[in-house]
Formats: sequence, C-alpha cells, structure tokens
Amino acid sequence: MSDHSGPQAISPVLLSVGGGDWLPVTAGESGAAVFRNADATRYAKCVPAADAADLKAERDRVAWLNDQGVPGPRVLDWHSGDVGACLMTSAVSGISADQVPAEKLRVAWERIADAVRRLHEVPVPQCPFRRDLDAMVAVARGVVARDAVNPEFLPVEQQHTPPGELLDRLTRQVPRRREQEAADTVVCHGDLCLPNIILDPRTLDVSGFIDLGRLGQADRYADLALLLANARETWKDEERGRAADMAFAERYGIALDHERLRFYRHLDPLTWG
Repeated sequence: MSDHSGPQAISPVLLSVGGGDWLPVTAGESGAAVFRNADATRYAKCVPAADAADLKAERDRVAWLNDQGVPGPRVLDWHSGDVGACLMTSAVSGISADQVPAEKLRVAWERIADAVRRLHEVPVPQCPFRRDLDAMVAVARGVVARDAVNPEFLPVEQQHTPPGELLDRLTRQVPRRREQEAADTVVCHGDLCLPNIILDPRTLDVSGFIDLGRLGQADRYADLALLLANARETWKDEERGRAADMAFAERYGIALDHERLRFYRHLDPLTWG
C-alpha cells in the first residue's frame, strides 16, 4: 500500500504549478520534496498541507530578501490547497560553495565574508522576521522532547551524550547569550552553511544565498558559527581551518568570540528534527 501523506507524494504536477517536466532533487536535509525543471532555471519545493504554513513563511522571506537587494532566488509561483503547498522560485546560477575544492573556496572566502557582511548590514528594523535565541531554544526543547535529535548532526564529541543533557548545558548560558544578542542583533540567514551559498564557478563571486526558511533577526554568531564550522569539512587540516577563521573575521570586520561560536555551534544541531 502506498502512503500519499508524505512530501514524496507531493509534486508540482500534482499541484498544477509551473507546467513542464520536473526532476526530483535529492540533495538537502529538508523534509520537503524539491524539484527542478529540465533546464535548471526554476526550483519547486512541495509539502503536504500540514506543513504549508512553514513553506508560506519561507516564501515571504524569499520575497522580502529579494526586495532588500541581497542576491538570491525570486518567487515565481505559489500554490496552496487541500493536498499541499508548492513554492516555485528562480534558480540562483552557479555552484554551491561546498562543491568547490579547498583552494577555490579559499579564493572565494573573502568574497563570502563580504556577502555575509552585506546581508548582516540589512537594517534590522526593516526585517519582519525573527529567529532569536528564545525561539531557537524553544524549537530545541521540542526536538529533544520528541527524541528527534539526529546524532549525525552533533559534534563527534557529543554524539554519545543524551540530548537533554546537551540542552541543559546550553540553557544555563541563555541569560548571558540573550544579553549579547540584544546588543548584536542582525538579519541572519539562519542556516548559513556552504551548500546554501552559491558561487559563480568562473569568477568565484557569490551569486546568492538559497534556502531562506530560517531567515530572521538573530545574533550574528548564529550565522558565523554555522559557516565556520561547516567550512572545516573543506579545510580538513586544523591549522588551515584556524587560518581561514581568522581571514574571514578580518575581512568581515570582527574579533571572534570563540565562546559564542561554540554556543551556537552546539545549539543548532538540536533545532533540526
């Protein structure tokens, strides 16, 4: 018996969005079903009706960020009904930053720092979306309560520690981190990892940011922690990793607070599930 309730059963064709041929995209951690059209100029993300509100929130973020002049996808079409919802966006031309070798990422690294700084310089009062610390902790509590933490997302040294214990360690720091956030809130991407940064393969300039469902006001370290940690998978060598962190910080214009980096690096894996 087939199950028609999951996102895999939802497609642009079923929802009559976009027309033409759609090919499934298997990359990404999202539970949504993602498709691209034959010439790779459009993407469609489809979800069952129960998840339509979250996809609508992503649609609104894509549209808003596009209006701020930050490069990224454009909303092309939207459908929501009893079966499910589908968001169609333009593709951002290029290659994701996790697909380039270390030497090319190093060439692009300062350009990535520039692009992230420009995102973080978007005036906060103009941003109607929030993903602040209290919201992240609330999500983490829900994921931990459902026993839905994916151990593979955790740092290796934490993979055998009960998630409830990991969350308790973090919540003891929340009052201090909340004060830091209040003094240093920016418009954050929310999932700033290399797969969500698209590069021009010829010039290695940043073509745009994708996967904007978590965009909102937050401590800038929520973004910086993810990006620097994720890039370590490309640098491999710890010495090169530290050098890259310092090069990013210098270009971005910040003296890195390693405790804040560690806090957000440890909180983020508890918010997926």
